[in-house]
Formats: sequence, structure tokens, C-alpha cells
Amino acid sequence: MNDSKKRIRLIVYSGVIAALYVVLTLPIAQFAFGPVQFRLAESLTILPVFAFGYIPGLSLGCFLANLLNPSNLGPVDIIGGTAATLIAGFLSRILGKKNKFLGIIPPILVNGLIVGGYLPFLLLDKDSEITAAAVGISMAEVAVSEAIVVIAIGLPLMFIIMKTPALKSLIERVN
Repeated sequence: MNDSKKRIRLIVYSGVIAALYVVLTLPIAQFAFGPVQFRLAESLTILPVFAFGYIPGLSLGCFLANLLNPSNLGPVDIIGGTAATLIAGFLSRILGKKNKFLGIIPPILVNGLIVGGYLPFLLLDKDSEITAAAVGISMAEVAVSEAIVVIAIGLPLMFIIMKTPALKSLIERVN
């Protein structure tokens, strides 16, 4: 396949994944944003273990979801959340090449550290003292809620993809 067709395929896949991320996040915004984040779209973070080409779509989807969040937390969340997704995607790809199941760890850890690290500064009152304990609790809350979605939905999705040859072939075509 020539380079222009590969580029078009990457753009189309990225657009579909970004749209899917937004559609799976915004309708349940009350559960998708805040210290405990149950974003169904985070189940898609398993896709980079199959192909590098999913990283742009996931990152764009996260950017758009954070930008369109009805309770928008501003530039720190829009940029920070997107950066966390981008970093986790790269790490998932690297680990996923060695062992697909290791690829589910980066979204949990990276989102816990980055997003959980800045959320107290965005969510707590100006009069509240932000302590190391508050930041640590926030990191744990984000990591645990991410783990629940990735393990409960993303991992079964990964098994389905791996056990279904036609689906696996389609998923791996993005590159």
C-alpha cells in the first residue's frame, strides 16, 4: 500500500477513535470528570497495544472531551489530560509489543500520576490547603477508577480482539 493510502487510513481511524472517545465520555460527563473518573472511553486505551496508529485518535478524543466538558476545568486539564493520554499511548505501545497485557498498565499509572496530580489544584476551594496527602489521594482515586474501566471493559475487549481473527486483522490495519 502506498504512503498516501496509509496516511488516509490513519486519518480515518484517528477520526473514528476520537469521535468514539467523545461519544463514550460526554453523555456520562457527571461520572467521567472529577477525582473519580469512570470514562468508558478509557477502555479504548488498549488499542495502542495492537497498533501505533491509535495513539493520535485517543489523544484527539481526550482533548475534545476535556475541551467540551460541561464543567470545563480549563487549559491545565485540557492539555494535561491530553498529554497523559499521549504518554500512556506511547508506553502502552512499547510494553504491548513485549506483552499485550502489560500494555494496560500505562493508562492506569500515567493518568493516576498526571491527572490525579493536578486535579486537587483545579477542584479544591481557593481557601483549602492542598497537602501532599490530598494529592496522593487524588492520584489513587484516578488510578483506581482508570483501572476499573481498563480491566473491566478494556481487558475483555482485548481478549475479544485477540480471539477474533477478522477483528484482529481489522484493528491491526491502522498502521
